[in-house]
Amino acid sequence: MKRNPPKKPGPIRVERVQTGVRLEKRLLKVLKALADSHDMTLGDLIEGVMLHAFEGRPPFGEASRKRIADLKRVFGLELDASASHRLVEDDDAR
Repeated sequence: MKRNPPKKPGPIRVERVQTGVRLEKRLLKVLKALADSHDMTLGDLIEGVMLHAFEGRPPFGEASRKRIADLKRVFGLELDASASHRLVEDDDAR
């Protein structure tokens, strides 16, 4: 029995919307630099991270994690996942 070769994935049409998301400043700098290093937009990076997270899959390979560690040092980002539910803003930052 001859099997058909797997189909190559093609483009998926979506509707995107503009959003006003507030993020920690240094985290945003790291995300923008990481997206740029992968020659993609910040939105594309966030979409990919979230789609992986929704499936419980890691969004980054070893090389990207090393790049993220470097970018965190460059931008002074010392936050890790344990900080995710403890971030608060100064009243003056609003």
